[in-house]
Amino acid sequence: MRGAFFIARHGETVFNAAGRIQGDSEHTPLTRAGFAQAESMGLALRERLGPKPTLTLWASPTGRALQTLAVMAEHLELDWHKARTDERLREIGMGEWTGRFYADIVAEGGLVYDSATRLFARYAPGGESYADVAARLRGWLDDHGAEAGDRLIVMHGISARVLRALLTGAEPHPHCGAPVAADLPQGSVVEVTDGHEHILHRGGGGGSA
Repeated sequence: MRGAFFIARHGETVFNAAGRIQGDSEHTPLTRAGFAQAESMGLALRERLGPKPTLTLWASPTGRALQTLAVMAEHLELDWHKARTDERLREIGMGEWTGRFYADIVAEGGLVYDSATRLFARYAPGGESYADVAARLRGWLDDHGAEAGDRLIVMHGISARVLRALLTGAEPHPHCGAPVAADLPQGSVVEVTDGHEHILHRGGGGGSA
C-alpha cells in the first residue's frame, strides 16, 4: 500500500439516535450531534495536515458518509465535488433487518450485538457476513491501494473496522472469520501508514451498523 490512509467513521444519524439498524441504507441524515462530530474530525485533520493538503477524497456513496465528508473537506479547504465514491465502501448489508429497531429484533430472536466482543452475535437474513465485507474491501484495495498519494476515506462502523484490519495485517477474528479492528465511536478518525494505525481523533458517538 502506498501513502497514508485517513479513515473516518461518519457522524451520528437519525437512525442511530432512534435505535434503528442502517446497514447499507442509502440515506439516513446526520443529526446535529453527527454534524458536530464531523466538525471535530475536520478540525483534527486540519491540525494534522494543514490547509489544502494533497489528499484524494473517498467516501461510501451513502448520504451520511457524504455529509460527513462535506464538513471535513470544508475544514481542509478541499473541493468536496472531487470526491470519489465506491459501493464497496458501504456498511455491512443488514438484509431484512434494515430500518428495523434493534429492540424489536432482540425481542423476536435474542441477542444481535455482543457487547463483549463488539461484534454481531448473528447475521441478518439476506445480509452480509464480516467475510463478505472483507472480500469487497480487498477488491477495493486491489484496485486503488497502490495509487500514489494520501487519501481520506469516510465510511462506516463495521466496514471501517474491516478496512483498518486489512491495512494493518490483522489476523481473522476467531468469532467471525475475518480481520476486524477494534471498535471506535462515531466521529473517530485514524491514520494508517505502512501498516501501523494511529488514532487522530476519538469521537463521542455510539451506534453500530
